Parts: sequence; structure tokens; C-alpha cells
Amino acid sequence: MTTTATARLRPAHGLVAIVGFLVCVELASGVLQGYYTPIFSDIADHLRIADADVNWFEAAQLVVSALVVPPLARLGDLVGHKRVLLLSTAVTAVGSWILAVAPSFTTFLIGWAIQGAYVVWLPLEISIIHRRTADTGRQALLTRRAAAILVGALELAVIVGALTSGGLVEATSMGFLLALPAVVVTVVLVVIWLGIEDAPGVATGGYDWGGLALVTVALGLVMGGLIAVRVQGPGSPLAWALLVLGVASFVPFARYESANPEPMVDVRLLATPGQWPVQVTAFLFGISVLGAQIPLSTFARTDPETAGYGLGADAAFVSTLVGLYVVFLAVGAFTLPLVSRLLGPRGALVLGALLVALGYGLWLPLHDSLVQAMVNMAIAGVGSGALVAALPASAAAAAPPHRTGFATGMTNATKTVGGAIASSVFAICLASAGSIENPTEGHAPLSGYLAVWAICAAAALAAAAALLAIPREADPTPWR
Repeated sequence: MTTTATARLRPAHGLVAIVGFLVCVELASGVLQGYYTPIFSDIADHLRIADADVNWFEAAQLVVSALVVPPLARLGDLVGHKRVLLLSTAVTAVGSWILAVAPSFTTFLIGWAIQGAYVVWLPLEISIIHRRTADTGRQALLTRRAAAILVGALELAVIVGALTSGGLVEATSMGFLLALPAVVVTVVLVVIWLGIEDAPGVATGGYDWGGLALVTVALGLVMGGLIAVRVQGPGSPLAWALLVLGVASFVPFARYESANPEPMVDVRLLATPGQWPVQVTAFLFGISVLGAQIPLSTFARTDPETAGYGLGADAAFVSTLVGLYVVFLAVGAFTLPLVSRLLGPRGALVLGALLVALGYGLWLPLHDSLVQAMVNMAIAGVGSGALVAALPASAAAAAPPHRTGFATGMTNATKTVGGAIASSVFAICLASAGSIENPTEGHAPLSGYLAVWAICAAAALAAAAALLAIPREADPTPWR
């Protein structure tokens, strides 16, 4: 073997060890994403709140996640991705331990929001891998393969987490049950510290605090408007005023960032042909993959004899349903390289979005039996798995080296914004006579669940349309 060939192989060999340690991080991420879903109704009972109000936990976490991803991604480009991965894991551990001891709705809401720092893990990991493979001559290919492995590990952990909580919920106390994810995250904190190499950042410049402040105000106004709609009703003038102001606030934010040489959110990069369809898809994908989790769980747990609809499933079966969904998520992630070779990267993304649309669209006529639910989630799962793996890798491939952390981070930021808005809208759709003060006064209407599934299907179709705008032959340096 020639010296040149040997030199080219070394980074790929080193990548095996790096991916191995990062798999541990994604195992923890999977636990966090799968563990709570089967027991949302039990958590609602524990906190004495209505099922619909559980959506506000998800909305709060997703808003916080959307706000922290851009600054953390930028910090990773500046000081090194491992350091920021370590920081975000420590914050996630703190939030997880708060959940274990939370005595009230408010305390749990705070812990759940803080725990949302984990959403930056996968983008940072993709950035670490993308940088590590820079001298291999196969950077894009190795990044996609590593992303598929990481997402596959995540989905396997989601299954383990869901089955564990579903199996233990009747056998142990809620405090002990909620402490297990905190233990997992704490262990992973040590794994990151000892196992992942520390590489300095490659970006220059400083922090764009003005841009961060503007986007915080804009998102805060939008979410405040959605909360006002939930509390005061859709006829509230305050709610609509906040929503209009929030949407309008994105205009000065975009202008400010466009004029900034070192922006927190690089709107010029996001506007390139290789980036904007990916980011729009991430936003629309977040509506279903993040926003619909709690409605699906509460629908499955609803007793049809008392509500007139629902699957009447217990926590153990919901964990099985989650497990099935995640198996097909893993199928979608692991088959992404093969599908990309057959259909091209753009074709694989479009197919994934169409499968998500089909899976949620089937919920509209088919929601009366466990078998129907399993078929629907299997179809949506394959498409979702492909998108989870492909979106950050596609964003990294269309970004300059000093902006890979930002580009991959933005796929999660836009996804979490979509999920946060969807969670709030879905909470409104599912609002019933029940409330925090009177959690037993009724069930959410079936029409609310039908609206949730219709929104998810429509969003996925819109994502497929947006992805068609990606150039077939992408410019290798679209940022220039």
C-alpha cells in the first residue's frame, strides 16, 4: 500500500473509535426521547393535570431548544464541538434530575425545558465527524454513513427506553422511574469527557448577541400569542396581536443578521439553494416528529368506552407501539445510504417526506384498532428515520467548513421551532373541559386528534414539495 493511501485511511480508522463513543451519546438521547412517551398519562396523573396540558411541557422544551441551538452551534464552531457537547450534556443532566424530584407542574415544566439542551447533540456529533473526515477524500459519504449509524443507535435506545418505562410504571414509584434517565445522562457525561478527542474551533469572530436577542424576542412573542389563544380563546385580541408582532419581528431580525459579518444565524447561507429546502423541511418535519408525540400517546391511552374513541391501551402497549415505530425509524436510517444511491440524495429526502405524509394521512380514516395504529406508525417511521439521518448530513455537505456546526445545528433549531409551534397548536386543538385546576372534567374531542393528523400529513407534503427545489447537481461550494 502506498504512503498516500495509508495516510488517507488513518482518519477513517480513527473515525471508528469516535463514532463508537458518539453512539453512547445517542443511546442517552434515545432514552430521553423514548422513555417518557408511554407514561405521559401517568405523569399527568402524578402532577394532577389534564392530558392536553402535557403538550405545554413539550412546547416549553422545544422553545428553549430552538433558542439554545444557534448559540451552542456557533460556540462549537468557535471553541470546539466536544466542549459544547460536554456543556450541553451537563445542562441536560441537571434538567433530568429536576424531573426526578419535581413536586409540581411548574417545577416539572422548568426541568423539562432545561432538559431540552440535548437537541444539539446530534448536530454537534455530525460536525465532529464531518471535520474528522476532511482529509479522507470521502467526507460526504463517511458523514452520511456515520449519521445513519448514530441515528440507528438512537432509535434502538428509544425502543429500550420506551419498553423500560412501560414495563416499570406499575412496579415502582414515579420518583424512581423518573430518576433512571438522569442516571443515564450523567454516565454519558463521563463518557464524553474521557472518550472524545478535543479539537479547537476553526471559526473566527465573536458572538452575535444582538441577533440572539432579536430571535428570542420574535419566538417569545409567537409562543406568547399561542399561549394566549390557549388561555383566552381564539377570539382574544391580545393573542392575535402577539402573533402578528412575533411574525413581524422576524423581518428586522433577518435584516440585522444579513448585515452582520459574523451573524448568530447566517441568513445568507440559509438562503442558498442547497440549504433553504433542507431547513424548511426540518421545520415542517418537526411538526410531526416532535409535536405529535404526546397526542399519539394520549390517544392510544384513551378508553373508547368512556370517550367514544381511542385505543384503550396501557403504558406497556404504548411502549410496544413506540418500539415498533422506532424499529422502522431505524430501518429508514440504516437504508438511507442504499436509497440515496438508487434515487440520489434529493430523491431519498423526498421519498422520506412522502412516507411521513402517507403514515399520518392514514390516521384520518384508520384509527379504530391497534393494528391500524401499528401500520400507520410503521409507514411514518420509515420516512422519519430517513429524514432524521439525512437532514443534518445534507446541511453539512452544503456548508463551508467553518459553518458546519451552525448548518447542522439549524436543522435541529428549525425542527424544534416547528415542533414547539405544533405542540402549542395541538394543545389548543385538544383542549377540552379539563384543565390544570380540573384535570378530570373530560377528554379531548376526536376532531382535535383528526386536526393533528391532518396538519402533520399536510406539513410532510409541503416538505416534499420544498425538497424538489434542491439542485440535482449541488454546487460543491454553494456558500461562495
